[in-house]
Amino acid sequence: MPLALLALAIGAFGIGTTEFVIMGLLPEVANDYGVSIPTAGFLVTGYALGVMFGAPLMTMLGTKVPRKRMLMLLMGLFIVGNLLSALAPAFSVMLTGRVVASLAHGAFFGIGSVVAADLVAPHKKAGAIAMMFTGLTVANVVGVPLGTLVGQSAGWRVTFAIVAALGVVGLAGVAKLVPDMPKAEGVRLRHELAAFKNAQVLLAMAMTVLGFGGVFAAITYIAPMMTHVAGFADGSVTWLLVLFGLGMVGGNLVGGKFADRALMPMLYVSLGALAVVLALFTLTAHDKIGSAVTVFLIGALGFATVPPLQKRVLDHAHGAPTLASAVNIGAFNLGNALSAWLGGVVIAAGFGYTAPNWVGAVLAAAALILAFVSAALERREPADRAVVASSVPAEHRTAAVHH
Repeated sequence: MPLALLALAIGAFGIGTTEFVIMGLLPEVANDYGVSIPTAGFLVTGYALGVMFGAPLMTMLGTKVPRKRMLMLLMGLFIVGNLLSALAPAFSVMLTGRVVASLAHGAFFGIGSVVAADLVAPHKKAGAIAMMFTGLTVANVVGVPLGTLVGQSAGWRVTFAIVAALGVVGLAGVAKLVPDMPKAEGVRLRHELAAFKNAQVLLAMAMTVLGFGGVFAAITYIAPMMTHVAGFADGSVTWLLVLFGLGMVGGNLVGGKFADRALMPMLYVSLGALAVVLALFTLTAHDKIGSAVTVFLIGALGFATVPPLQKRVLDHAHGAPTLASAVNIGAFNLGNALSAWLGGVVIAAGFGYTAPNWVGAVLAAAALILAFVSAALERREPADRAVVASSVPAEHRTAAVHH
């Protein structure tokens, strides 16, 4: 794998750390600014919304900029946002810093996926995408726990300053290691937008929303589920999240490897197994060992879908994949937001802390159904083209061949 992928992975590590570390530092931030925990929670919501809307916006703004330069500009935006968060004198300023940093998130992963895929041979594209996303998954194992520990001991501002420094390293890595890759000649914004007319692109994005939504339906409420149902101590939740992160790392690498060999079978297996495991979590959540194993499997199976779905979007957004790739990153956050809300609804309705697992199972099963629909449509396309060709008079077909 080219060293350029290492630079992309470092940037992904910093982005993954800043996205999730705030969850462990909400009490400290709320206390410093004198706001409630729910108010401090807007730092999470604001970031997610920034990713959703920033992914297409920043990508469209960058359609006339070479991809390497755009990646550098996005890392610069990431650095500014995290420095603003670290130095923010008021809560509103910190919220602004979070939104600024989030604007880089979707576009970086979207453009980075295209760059990573272009760096390698066609049969290694999903593996290259997975290598970049390894930075995001490792962030959940290393960056988030360490960032939380530093924030709790030395102050949360130090954590965001360190994350900004990671952004500087990522920016230097992109500048030094990523080759100059000018944007494709003749590709305009209308070509990027045309990708959304492709049913396969839309189906892949819908699978992203539902599949990863299934993961976050359960993981969003892992703390009360593990402490109230499984009987873990409050301090054990951090290590359970590390276990979840380890599953993400493994699933991402396996998903990338097998997606290059058999993409759709990889999706069938991962989405089907995810639906089953989430359903079983309603039972295993009552046992410490069973719940720990299940948390790992959810992370592994959930992230095993990421490289194949991202590659599927790239494959079907012919010639102009950058915007579609970035929007698919925003689809992950849409799935997170949707599933977290649905999980809260079933808990509030009195179904208990394990009820979100059923929500997740249904969402993952729906994604699996869409995968079968997508494959069926794909099998019909050659037949449809054959029917169209047979309806054209022979002399016209001959003329077309000569032309």
